[in-house]
Amino acid sequence: MPPLHNKTVDRFDQEKLYLQLTRILREEIHAGGWEKGCRIPTEEELCRTYNVSKITVRQAIHNLVSEGYLIKVQGRGTFVSSVLPAMGLAMKTRLTEEMFGEEVEVEKEILLKEILESAPDARSYLKTDDALYYLLCRRSVHGEPEYLEESFIPSRMLPDLGSLDSARSSLYSLLQEKGLKKIFKVVQTVEVSRVQGEWAKNLRMEEDAPVLVVHRLLLSSDGTRVAYTRFLGRSDRYKFQTEFERIR
Repeated sequence: MPPLHNKTVDRFDQEKLYLQLTRILREEIHAGGWEKGCRIPTEEELCRTYNVSKITVRQAIHNLVSEGYLIKVQGRGTFVSSVLPAMGLAMKTRLTEEMFGEEVEVEKEILLKEILESAPDARSYLKTDDALYYLLCRRSVHGEPEYLEESFIPSRMLPDLGSLDSARSSLYSLLQEKGLKKIFKVVQTVEVSRVQGEWAKNLRMEEDAPVLVVHRLLLSSDGTRVAYTRFLGRSDRYKFQTEFERIR
């Protein structure tokens, strides 16, 4: 499918090539060159059309998937899912150790890693009958536990999780790099609860002490429920940060 316009990237422009290509492809969608539901050209075709590398094309496509314009269908290609510009606010939440500051070294320890056949509370979020991969991690700073992180992932979403290094990589990174579906949206709920039993022991807290609980449901661009995570953080030391940014 040839482009409607003969625009191409400008290698003498200070703007990065993938950002230029993102804008060009977005304009192609707005102008009607790619209609909703149609399959866009392959990476090789886009490389030839715009004289750029595959890395540049992949970054541009990733941006448009994140903005909701495109959707990837495994084994079939990439399709236009929306021709309307995204409006409103985007919420950015820190999903990594950055919440403790750049100078703080956060230790991650895998406490439990198994496959669950029964997990009613997680299934109520994930709406699946698949077996669930379950990870229980503890994050510590200077040897003191800060929070526990539970992750529930339908087995088909990350088939090779058992062989992946989940101690060194975040679940978010593993899903983005190896998962069947990429994360497009996160639905988050925050509450205050009381810590009990093994949770209190793992956090080295007294029974019934208050903890901050953060629930996160991770969804793909087509609404598939990719994973559910639950954080239990010490309310006396845990810092939670959320940023809102206007989508242009």
